[in-house]
Amino acid sequence: MPAPDLVILVHGLWMSGLELVSLKNRLNGDHGFEAVPFSYPSVSGSMLDHVKELREFAQSQKTERMHFVGHSLGGLVVLNLLEATADLPPGRAVLLGSPLQGSRAAQGFARWPLGKAMLGITMRQEFLPDASLGPRTSLRTWNDRREVGVIAGSSGFGLGRFVAKLDGENDGTVMVEETQLPGARDHLVLPVTHTSMLFSGEVARQTAHFLHHGRFSRAAG
Repeated sequence: MPAPDLVILVHGLWMSGLELVSLKNRLNGDHGFEAVPFSYPSVSGSMLDHVKELREFAQSQKTERMHFVGHSLGGLVVLNLLEATADLPPGRAVLLGSPLQGSRAAQGFARWPLGKAMLGITMRQEFLPDASLGPRTSLRTWNDRREVGVIAGSSGFGLGRFVAKLDGENDGTVMVEETQLPGARDHLVLPVTHTSMLFSGEVARQTAHFLHHGRFSRAAG
């Protein structure tokens, strides 16, 4: 019997990886994967630091197929890794609620006292146009080296609504338009919030479907 495909789970800002237990258990128990969490210091490290640590973690795994699932900031870490690394085992990637085209919530939070410090180096690099650390200003696209799917949430309840004007469809923290990724294989919007998507059975099912087939299932259960 062949070994199950490996899935590396990457958490978002202010998280430790424990928040991924529900998703991990569903991917393992219901969908036949071997999911393992990767933890990193999301506030204190830079994107280069996170990518280096994730690369070392991935290269230490023994598997013929390697997938990635990143939530929020974790999705950006995954994309940066895949852009910079060509020698990992084949597989796919799913990004959950990742702000790929900027973050109004991050910019709004940075205006609060201590907001910039709480966001950390990586978030300032990625999203604050006045940062001295070199923020991304161009449209992010994907080169299709590995099939990538994106899941966005549309239940707009979350911290982001208190710090920024999210005037489009959003998950309470990230706007759906911010999750768009030209070059991605598929994009799906589900009625979940930014945090609840980690505990959603439907998000887990759709994630597994994409990892298996390279597309999301349009017959949602």
